Amino acid sequence: MMRGAALLWHVSLLVAPEDKALALGAIGLSRVVPIVLCSLVAGVAADAFDRRRVLLLTNSAMLVISSVLAATTLLGLKQLWVIYLVSALSAGAAAFDNPARNAFFPSLVPREHLANAISLNSILFQSASVIGPALAGLVIGHYGVAWVYVIDAASFAVLGASLLAMRDVPARAGTTRLTMGPSAAWEGLRFVFGRPLIRSSMLLDFFATFFASATALLPIFAQDVLHVGAHGYGLLSAATAMGAVTMSLVMVPAIERIDRRGRTLIVAAVAYGLVTIGFGLSTHFWLSFVFLFLGGAADMVSTVLRNVIRQLATPDEMRGRMTSVNMMFFMGGPQLGELEAGVVAQAFGPMASVVSGGVACVLAVLWIAQRTPLLTNYRREAADASARPA
Repeated sequence: MMRGAALLWHVSLLVAPEDKALALGAIGLSRVVPIVLCSLVAGVAADAFDRRRVLLLTNSAMLVISSVLAATTLLGLKQLWVIYLVSALSAGAAAFDNPARNAFFPSLVPREHLANAISLNSILFQSASVIGPALAGLVIGHYGVAWVYVIDAASFAVLGASLLAMRDVPARAGTTRLTMGPSAAWEGLRFVFGRPLIRSSMLLDFFATFFASATALLPIFAQDVLHVGAHGYGLLSAATAMGAVTMSLVMVPAIERIDRRGRTLIVAAVAYGLVTIGFGLSTHFWLSFVFLFLGGAADMVSTVLRNVIRQLATPDEMRGRMTSVNMMFFMGGPQLGELEAGVVAQAFGPMASVVSGGVACVLAVLWIAQRTPLLTNYRREAADASARPA
């Protein structure tokens, strides 16, 4: 999270003001290509191999990548292509990390506690999302962007130690060993697109993040619209996660009591688009902060419910491949959304880019809700039945 915020700020310092929006949007393009290329293979790997070992390999790769970025920045290299290359390599490693991580997680808790476990896991993730960008802003302001990359590289050593410390991991469900190959990847695609509930939740994920992703433009808002500098940028970057953490604390005791999960999901996704519009129209720092905070809260409701729906509807032997297909939606959407936001901002300005994205997000969510009543009417007791194919 620190590195993500620092990369955007770093790019904004290396280009001319008139090229800033497009350069920031290009970070998304550099990430989406390896995600698309690696996702299906990564999903098969997560189902075919020991998931803990896959995570050890991916985190080791990200340690090396982050160390290279830190070293080149400390040496004073200012080529923009280095940042794009590091972003692409990191996205490629994350493409293998995410399916293994998400498929590994449900095997560690009983099925009846999975919804609460996902909420608790979201609290940890979003807490890092709060602390990371805010701390990045402080480090950039006092010591420079290079030291954010140093801290990021060191953090992967902690992740490796955590994985090595795991003992007595539950054995995988008794299925035949999966063989790497095109047929296994095709089986994953057929599973996802043959389940309207899973497919529509992924489309919802994609459209919401594609149209309503304002993250790439935060440096422009901080520098040129709100005039708050690096410290203000750190707070803005953390605001969304602050809202998400707050909502996570509410959802942990409440998630099992939410009956109309589909309708709640749609309402949360629409709310996310509306507060994005509000952020795009705001010219006051604290009002912008509040809109980002509310966006994070709405997105957390949507994220947890989408995750619960997909995990409960997917057997363990398919979870890696399901996650890899989903990754093209939930990771590809924001990256392509950053490119779209940068292109629109370059042509019409950052405020027009964010407002139009929020409007498009609301329209896309309402279209999916109308086209997929199975998702809109999804209820708590439908969890097991949702695993049936179309």
